[in-house]
Amino acid sequence: MKKLKLIPILAVLFMLNVASMCSNDDNTSNTNTVQNQVVSTATSGTWRITYFNDSGTIKTTQFNGYNFTFGSSNVLTASNGSNTFTGTWSVTDSNSSDDSINDLDFNILFVSPAHYADLSDNWDIQSRTDTKIELIDVSGGNGGTDYLTFEKN
Repeated sequence: MKKLKLIPILAVLFMLNVASMCSNDDNTSNTNTVQNQVVSTATSGTWRITYFNDSGTIKTTQFNGYNFTFGSSNVLTASNGSNTFTGTWSVTDSNSSDDSINDLDFNILFVSPAHYADLSDNWDIQSRTDTKIELIDVSGGNGGTDYLTFEKN
């Protein structure tokens, strides 16, 4: 009879042990790895904007001749040899439970000039390769969708 009472207790202990092995750390670790890959890609070399669609208006030509450098300490520099504009950039986890590249935000901030301020946003990463970063932002205010593509020089 004592053996029969021991079986449910052992079953409960087994279930508790199995449950304690489950962890949410897996998503964080994978997201950090993807985040590091995106940062590594961005910081390797200089980039140019090959496509900028601001809610249906193509504004790519405003950035012709400018090279973008995603530098250390989150410094973003755009230069054409004559003019240099400085902003900030970062790649952050948007805190969803998704552990893919879609879980990350590519943040850009330029205070001036005005057409560079148009780039300022918390962009979602649509795709990333070693030579191309495609970003998208669906505006909550006006409902427009913006697209921004950087290609490596």
